[in-house]
Amino acid sequence: MNDARSTSTTERLAAPAAGPVLTSVVPSTGPAAGNNTVTLNGSGFAGITAVLFGTTPALTYTVNSTTKITAVAPPGTGSVAVTVKNPGGTSNAVTYTYAAPPTLTSVSPGQGPASGGTTVVLTGTGLSSATAVMFGATPATTFTVDTPTQITAVTPAGSGPVPITVTTPGGTTGPVYFFYLTAPTLISVTPAQGPASGGTGITLRGADLTGATAVLFGATQATTFTVDSPTQITAVTPTGTGTAPVTVTTPGGTSNPVAYSYVPTPQLSGLSPTQGPVDPGAVITLTGSGLTTTTTVRFGTDPAAFTVLSDTTITASAPAGPPGTVLVTVTTPGGTSNSLPYTRVSAPHI
Repeated sequence: MNDARSTSTTERLAAPAAGPVLTSVVPSTGPAAGNNTVTLNGSGFAGITAVLFGTTPALTYTVNSTTKITAVAPPGTGSVAVTVKNPGGTSNAVTYTYAAPPTLTSVSPGQGPASGGTTVVLTGTGLSSATAVMFGATPATTFTVDTPTQITAVTPAGSGPVPITVTTPGGTTGPVYFFYLTAPTLISVTPAQGPASGGTGITLRGADLTGATAVLFGATQATTFTVDSPTQITAVTPTGTGTAPVTVTTPGGTSNPVAYSYVPTPQLSGLSPTQGPVDPGAVITLTGSGLTTTTTVRFGTDPAAFTVLSDTTITASAPAGPPGTVLVTVTTPGGTSNSLPYTRVSAPHI
């Protein structure tokens, strides 16, 4: 007689293992080329026999615990269902998206100062969700994803040509190049002074002057300027007063200043004596203002020897000439003064 109670417990069927449950895949987006590591979170991960991205097995996977798996994603496209299997069955699906690789086609402007701070626009495709914008090995100071095809970024400091790349969950772009330019330098301005009325042609010498976009006398633009070479600019002074710092701006930045002095137009208020002989050598005293930088004293069209005593006084030796009245003028870098009459008188005859 058989006793059912004598049945061996080893003959009883083992309870089936519970099927796994997936709660998340982190990150949930990756490059179409695959080969990136993702973390699968959930439960019931004992005895895992497969990790699938759609119908494609993970390249490798490691069961870290009953609640965590790390896997290397295979190549793919679009959105796929990630599932895991164990003897208890197949888990629910969690979506994983293959992002198209980003591309860069242009950067505008393509050059700027070595000090950085230039706002540039990057154009390309697949730029959404960008995580990094790099200028060589240096990240952009800031960047904003405007659209899937455009990013606005601010350049960091740098030198020479550097490759710009953008990284998204879909991968890293090929490069476009940004050129860091050396800031211009100025050595001299010739002449270094001129009239307050402006209109003086001057020559600026320095380095890295190519591409100059502005020549400033203080805050005032030069009337005109021409870049003659990387080391020379010719310009025409605007109106001004006092001493103005002259600077040159290029895409590489703004130069150091060199000084240009605006000289007031000289004024004559008197000369003594007002008449003299037709022979040379009579000493005439001229008074006025703005006389310090006098370059020429003329009696009519004839130059005279002179000595500057102060900003208000000059002595001159009247040149010979025929009897009659001539106009005396003084010229400085500030221009030519008003004129005063001087009369040559013939010696009396006996």
